[in-house]
Amino acid sequence: MPRHVAIIMDGNGRWAKAKNKARHAGHRAGVKSVRMSVETAAQRGVQYLTLFAFSSENWARPEDEVSALMNLFVEALRREVTELHRNNVRLKFVGALDELNPGLRSKIAEAEAKTANNNGLRLTVAIAYGGRWDIVQATRALARRVADGSMEIDDIDDKQFAAELQLSETPDPDLLIRTGGEQRISNFLLWNLAYAELLFTDVLWPEFDQAAFDEALSYYAGKQRRYGHTGDQVEAIRC
Repeated sequence: MPRHVAIIMDGNGRWAKAKNKARHAGHRAGVKSVRMSVETAAQRGVQYLTLFAFSSENWARPEDEVSALMNLFVEALRREVTELHRNNVRLKFVGALDELNPGLRSKIAEAEAKTANNNGLRLTVAIAYGGRWDIVQATRALARRVADGSMEIDDIDDKQFAAELQLSETPDPDLLIRTGGEQRISNFLLWNLAYAELLFTDVLWPEFDQAAFDEALSYYAGKQRRYGHTGDQVEAIRC
């Protein structure tokens, strides 16, 4: 079982188009898949679940779609947080949150505060997030520490760099799932996905159900995690 699953929730717009509906109807329909993924991850023993909800590039989408998405985020937080809290889920948001409107930022802060002491599934939602932005922010933070004398440049290593990233308190994803048929990671967690197993499915996000999630977990279970070692070395370590 993967300790950490990350999901790129793709295909909402195409689902809506196929049904002759507005794009925002697809985003709304996808909320049930979010709820299912959280429930299934918790039931199966996944400890961390990270969802890519809105990328830094998504700001370029039509204004009415972006506005509908922001309203949906507020609505979902208002409706879902109590249930998440009841189920011991700890909620965290990552990304350029200062770019969001004040109302949404307030709801995010309330949700994080309400669930801060929960010790069940750790649910992270990436919003206004980009992997390159994340790396640049980490680089700037380390550069400031070198400039103020609190760190030597030769002290910078993988561990120090990872500590400045948005998922610094979370282990790297073991499994990335992308729905919707595209086979790319779209600027998501560029550093953290270095050794993740990647699963691309044609299932559109609003149709991603528990059976599809379990199929992804089965795919992961069949993989041998080598991290640069040979298969024989890994088997020897297990024995």
